[in-house]
Amino acid sequence: MKLWGGRFTKPTNQLVEEYTASIGFDQRLAEEDIRGSMAHVRMLGACGILTKEETKTILSGLETIRERIRRGEVSFSVENEDIHMNIEKLLIEEIGPVGGKLHTGRSRNDQVALDMHLYVRHQTVELVRLLVGVQEALIAQAEVHVDTILPGYTHLQRAQPVRLAHHLLAYVSMFQRDIERLMDSYKRVNISPLGAGAIAGTTFPIDRYMVAEELGFDGIYDNSMDAVSDRDYLVEFLSIASLIMVHLSRLSEELILWSSEEFGYIELDDAFCTGSSMMPQKKNPDVPELVRGKTGRVIGHLVALLTALKALPLTYNKDIQEDKEGVFDTVDTLTGALALTAPMLSSMKVNVEKMRENAQSGFANATDLADYLVKKGLPFREAHEVVGRLVLHCLERGKTLTDCELAEFKAACPLIEADVYEALQLERVVDARNIPGGTGRQAVLAAIEEKKSKIDETHTWLDHVID
Repeated sequence: MKLWGGRFTKPTNQLVEEYTASIGFDQRLAEEDIRGSMAHVRMLGACGILTKEETKTILSGLETIRERIRRGEVSFSVENEDIHMNIEKLLIEEIGPVGGKLHTGRSRNDQVALDMHLYVRHQTVELVRLLVGVQEALIAQAEVHVDTILPGYTHLQRAQPVRLAHHLLAYVSMFQRDIERLMDSYKRVNISPLGAGAIAGTTFPIDRYMVAEELGFDGIYDNSMDAVSDRDYLVEFLSIASLIMVHLSRLSEELILWSSEEFGYIELDDAFCTGSSMMPQKKNPDVPELVRGKTGRVIGHLVALLTALKALPLTYNKDIQEDKEGVFDTVDTLTGALALTAPMLSSMKVNVEKMRENAQSGFANATDLADYLVKKGLPFREAHEVVGRLVLHCLERGKTLTDCELAEFKAACPLIEADVYEALQLERVVDARNIPGGTGRQAVLAAIEEKKSKIDETHTWLDHVID
């Protein structure tokens, strides 16, 4: 007999049971479900809706079930549909009919909403912790490589020389925005829907604020219909997760390129690579490749939830059950990616000489020659053309700009003097951009300290939030 089966005259079709059941995936909400149920029961007791003895018995039964679940002694049943009904059925079996009073004053609609709020709140905090770990790994490498110079790229073509530290700090900035988005979303996650009932609240004199306070929420939903149907916070969570994965994918792409023989900029530690079953010389960057590949998976979950919600009338509809698998898989995918990225970055070896060699070859200092001419009084557009002709001149002769004789420079523009060689030196080119946000040494050192300060602020936030 179903716990809701009083008005039915036929048993549920077996295929319907299997198709509609969510216990196969929502059993991972067991801790949140029992935690919410215990807070609900304590409130029912405090409000006089349950007697002291009933409250004590139900709480004891829930604690027993929680311990059995933790020990792996519980087998969940498809016939009981979801984690909520499974736990209630287990409770009744454990303590008798009084267990049926657990559900007084609530619905599965506000119960599942509560479970998901608790779950996402915890995962939000965990993701912030993991992101900080990646930031710290990037900053550690940046501090080692403040004076390592490599070519920066646009269109995947060598553009201008930059400090490796400056390049790595760009990712620190990306992940800082991700952290701030998660921290901001936390306030929309940390709201209690319990007490909304199925749609309109409950006739019992419950205390919603008591439950919210016990569970660490900042407040309650002010509309019962919104409380049971809102999944905005899940869309926001998946959106932020998708963007984090996009940032990880961009980083992974560079690690893949840089570790190739064509670039030869880095070597990833053996612990984060695999070999070929046929080619014994291969060392494949499988971890960043999988991070790159799994990004589409997370983005897909975001699109799937948006699509499921796009035409739903108020309030709860069974379609909303589709919110969980995507969120769970996103959490698993993203936490795995972040947990691997931090140690992979920390153990990464950098080929300083190769980076410098590539920064010196080619024409990464061409813009600086144009700037040099502008400082001599030539309009930038004319300077741009002069340097372009010089680059063509060098390409035809197989040389770089610094290989040119002074006479060659003067043939291109009489304004060029012997001091041009100093202006085109690698360190001079890099340090000429010593403005806030630039790649000059002092600017990069200041940026490292600023990033560390942001991380300290994040740690302070982590120390004060509830997960």
